[in-house]
Order: sequence, then C-alpha cells, then structure tokens
Amino acid sequence: MKKVMWAISFISLIGTAIVLQFMPESVPMHYDASGNIDRWGSKYENLIFPILILAMSLFWTLMIRYFEKKSLKVADEKESASAKSNVKVLGIISLCMSAMFTVMQAFILYGAYSEAVSGATQWAVDIGKVSVILMGIIFIVLGNYMTKTRINSVVGFRVSWSMYNDNTWRKSNRFGAYAIMVAGVVTIIIAVILKNSFGATMVSVGAVILADVVTLVYSHKVYEQEIKSEKGERWI
Repeated sequence: MKKVMWAISFISLIGTAIVLQFMPESVPMHYDASGNIDRWGSKYENLIFPILILAMSLFWTLMIRYFEKKSLKVADEKESASAKSNVKVLGIISLCMSAMFTVMQAFILYGAYSEAVSGATQWAVDIGKVSVILMGIIFIVLGNYMTKTRINSVVGFRVSWSMYNDNTWRKSNRFGAYAIMVAGVVTIIIAVILKNSFGATMVSVGAVILADVVTLVYSHKVYEQEIKSEKGERWI
C-alpha cells in the first residue's frame, strides 16, 4: 500500500510539473463563492498542492510504520493482531487520500489551463463540487474498512464508550461505518443535484456531523448495555 501511495503522490507532482510547461505564466488561483475568478497568480503556485500531498504521504507512512513496529514488539498476541489490522486500515486510508487529492489536482490544472487560455472570468470546473463528490466516495470506501479496525487511539470511532471493550468497539464501529457510508451517498447525491458547491459542502458537513451524533448515541447505548450485562454476570 505504501509504495502505491507514494507512486500516486509522485504522479501528482511530476504530472503537475509537466503540465506547467504548457500553461501561460499567469493562471487563475482563487475564486469567490459564485465561481468568479478573484485572483490570478504564477502558474508555479500549482506546485504547492502536490508538495502537500507528499507531506501527507510522509505522515501516513510514519503512522503505518509505528503500528508495524508495534505489531512486532508487543508480546501480547491480541495487541499484535490489533496493530496489524490497523496497519491495513491505515494503508487503505492513505491510498484513498492520495488518490483523491491527485484526482483533485488534475481537475485544478485542467480548470486553470482552460480559464487562462480562454480568458474566462468564472471557473471552468467547480472544484468545490468535485472535492465534495470525491469526499463522498472516500466516506463510502472508509466505511467499508471501519469494521476491520481493533481498539486503538488513531483510527475508527473513538470515544470512551466505544473503547470500553472489544464488544463496544466492534458494535460502535460497525454502526458508525454504516452511518458514514450513508453520509457519503447523501453527499454525492446532493453534490450532483445542487448547483452551488458551497451548499453541497455544508450539506456534506451536516451529514457527517449527523452520522457522528447518531453513532455517539448508539455507542453510549451499547456501553450501557455492556455495563448492565457485566453487572448481571457478577450477581450470578
């Protein structure tokens, strides 16, 4: 996973460097809420995003290595298995994030080139809407892997209730996975329907917050049930 992630990240940087050779010196760099171009700048500013993608890849690599080392160092078999499962999930997350931002960079470059060549005053590509759709896809993909995590302090739905024991963790993250996938589907549908990318972004944020709140309530319920179950067993 790490090699693929780094390959995608470097594709973003190398691809951008190649495309910049064919771009005008000045290109659109910022837009207002209505999509009007409100700032032009040097085409080389487009290198900033690929560099950030590489920095993000470095972060994920360090996180993955931490759990890889942990899986080898710890003597407890259960803890070792937990670290290994988190390595897999982090690998998927890092790969998805790199791919999402690389695709987004491609749309940014296409839009900037089209607008600069045509002398446009508005965006040719609504980057806000593209990012919302990509984020919705990420929610769906990540939801499919949330259930594969073990208790940890980095990935998954992590609150004191869900992390009480393996049972509360499994149930909370399974429910949270379904909730975030529904939020992803809603995000994509709304982004396609709405013309305003700001509105789509707000709906996406609202859907994620709602998914978190509902999962939080469910997690607390599972926690209370677990406590009652444990108390019942003590009395037997």
